Amino acid sequence: MRRIFFFFLAFFILAGIYLVLIHFPSRASLLYGPPAPSLSISERIEYAARLLLHGDVLTLSLYPDGVDLSFRIEQGESIASIAARLAQSSIIADAQAFYDYVVYTGLDLTIQAGDYTLNPALSIIDTAHELQDATPDDVRFVILPGWRMEEIAASLPTSGLDISPEIFVTASQAPPAVLDIPFSSTMEGFLLPGSYILSRSTTVDQLLEIIARNFVWHMSDEMRAGFAAQNLDVYQAVTLASIVERESINDEELPLIASVFINRLNIGMTLGSDPTVQYALGYDSIHQTWWTNPLGLDDLKIDSPYNTYIYAGLPPAPIANPGLEALRAVAFPEVSPYYYFQAACDNPGYHTFAKTFEEHLANGCP
Repeated sequence: MRRIFFFFLAFFILAGIYLVLIHFPSRASLLYGPPAPSLSISERIEYAARLLLHGDVLTLSLYPDGVDLSFRIEQGESIASIAARLAQSSIIADAQAFYDYVVYTGLDLTIQAGDYTLNPALSIIDTAHELQDATPDDVRFVILPGWRMEEIAASLPTSGLDISPEIFVTASQAPPAVLDIPFSSTMEGFLLPGSYILSRSTTVDQLLEIIARNFVWHMSDEMRAGFAAQNLDVYQAVTLASIVERESINDEELPLIASVFINRLNIGMTLGSDPTVQYALGYDSIHQTWWTNPLGLDDLKIDSPYNTYIYAGLPPAPIANPGLEALRAVAFPEVSPYYYFQAACDNPGYHTFAKTFEEHLANGCP
């Protein structure tokens, strides 16, 4: 009798050892893939057994007809916290099952922080894999005020859009018809700065069309009437606004700077603007910038229609892409007696203004 007892005891012990050491791991590996290399032998056995005990929970959806839900993972958030919140948000059925699966597979080490759109129709396994890529369907493409076309193009490789700088510059040479700018063969000046939410699949033609329509939408009757009051058509106003944009650092000074240039235009005086010379010089390969600063005396002598120290009136085309504040400043400038301005000596980012050249010289820094 005792011999039979020990026989069955040994059988159950051996069966238990078989289940723990061989069956559970091999079965889990077959159903859920190999365990993470970072797990110890005992951890592999433990998590394999846990997964098998969860049964169908891992492969079934919580709500087969579920709708998309937004879910954010914070930087440094623990897997336990993520699992708990997924369950609390009714995205998954079982937080512990999710936790055990991602730890067993090693996906816990590659879950990314970010914003996700998840659906309760996904299984726990599918949800875990969705959290491996925080790349959104949409991207935010930003154009900064005062950038010239090439600077906008240079930002494309890190924008999330599949548009090369070269393709962008080439396509920008043919403005969309909606702009209706017969004076130009380029979109320089009309690439309205701002933040654009775009699909990752946006093509270069679609991008330029969206930007062009945004510009047209902001050209209200009031804005156009403001330009006309300064004796400027839209193209001329954009050209002047591009200069005003590059001359200013603080938006509050834009209307006053615009008034100086308009006063000069009204009497046939040269604009004498450094940014127009910078535009004429082009890319500075030594300092790796499109805006050479400071300018030397020889730079100011460059023979170019964009050199407003030599040629009176507006340059032939915009030198950059002005923001709405610069455009408004040209449409509605301050009324001032000033014809000169220069950087303030004791107030960085601001300017001092003068009526005469003698006052202008007196405002020079010691």
